[in-house]
Amino acid sequence: MRGKLTVGNWKMNGGLTANSALFSALRTGWKAPKGREMGLCVPFPYLAQAREALSGSAIGWGAQDVSAHAAGAYTGEVSAGMLVEFGCRYVLVGHSERRQFHGEADADVGAKAAAALAAGIVPLVCMGETLAERDAGQTLAVVGRQFDAAAAVLGVQLARIVVAYEPVWAIGTGRTASPSEAQAVHGFLRQQLVAAGAAEVKVLYGGSVKAANAAELFAMPDIDGGLVGGASLDAKEFLAIAAA
Repeated sequence: MRGKLTVGNWKMNGGLTANSALFSALRTGWKAPKGREMGLCVPFPYLAQAREALSGSAIGWGAQDVSAHAAGAYTGEVSAGMLVEFGCRYVLVGHSERRQFHGEADADVGAKAAAALAAGIVPLVCMGETLAERDAGQTLAVVGRQFDAAAAVLGVQLARIVVAYEPVWAIGTGRTASPSEAQAVHGFLRQQLVAAGAAEVKVLYGGSVKAANAAELFAMPDIDGGLVGGASLDAKEFLAIAAA
């Protein structure tokens, strides 16, 4: 059984005082039902705080990006080895905002995922189409290309990742893919994973997930949980999503 996983992506949000209250509320409120996991991907400066606040709990933590390089003259980048020292279980790679605003190509995403895996960190490999691509009927072609690029780099290691389908047009817009729309893409990704010998990989949905729509989304057969943005900054809302 694949189980369910809900991961919060704080994006570029947070502050020491607010974080402390949020960590405390989540640690107290998350009862870790059997077969369900929770994680948080926080900005780099807050990894030490996450480790201190969440160590010994059932909540994993991680980062929002990682370098493909192990070390060297790469100013501003953070290696997987550094993340390991902060106890990271997860790291996001290929988030649509990284692709859009930082020019990350499919090959870059695969390389980052490989670096994370080599260090023992689970990469959440993000894939998704823009509104223009969806309207042009290119959704499966775009997601398939992104999947194939990661699979080509990772090979048999593909079975160790988590996939996050995030339709770009539904991120932070308040728009959400309907359960049937999301399931159609998740089902396609599941077929790709099965063909690659990685049938047990979790596939998460990301795109304006809220407590109000989480249960309906997570009931779909190939949706294994959520990658949650803004709602993960509200403990009550995030706990309700994870429990959905």
